Amino acid sequence: MTKLLNIAVVALAYILAHGLTAVLITPLQSRLLPDITVFASLVYLPHGVRVLSTWLMGRIAFVPLCIGAFLSEVLFTPAEVSSATDPVILLSIAVGAASALLAFEGLALAGYRLYARQQREIHWKWLLLAGTLASVINSVGQSLVFSGYMLPDHSFAVLAVYALGDLIGLIVTTFALMLVFRWFRIIGAKR
Repeated sequence: MTKLLNIAVVALAYILAHGLTAVLITPLQSRLLPDITVFASLVYLPHGVRVLSTWLMGRIAFVPLCIGAFLSEVLFTPAEVSSATDPVILLSIAVGAASALLAFEGLALAGYRLYARQQREIHWKWLLLAGTLASVINSVGQSLVFSGYMLPDHSFAVLAVYALGDLIGLIVTTFALMLVFRWFRIIGAKR
């Protein structure tokens, strides 16, 4: 039951983060960078959900991340832009969900076991390192997935926006969670 609840929480967190990105960030960005906004966001909040859920749950996080990303596509992507069942979109979902897992596993192979249950203290710098590596993996993967759909002149810009947007999304999500947890501690101390 707990695993099912964790899966639901991660999927819902992903949908919420994607929704905030789609409703608040994408309209603003599309005015500045219309050719790139179709592919990548400058502040992609779901990347923070990817990294933090993979850090907490390990390999099993891949499943709820895929579920959350699929449902986000269904809910927030207009039908005229793409379909969630399009093979390219499904591959994009898998690449995004696997990016944090590949980063954590790659760091583990290098001797840095960073999953939450494998360390006693939270070292945010290591979490940001894993998120940065995941961002690079996702950027390269997404650029390959969508390479047939973007103009060659825009490929480097899209790659850079993916990487930057994922990293900024991770920082914003991590900062927001730190504030929420601090608020919970303050409320708990007053009782």
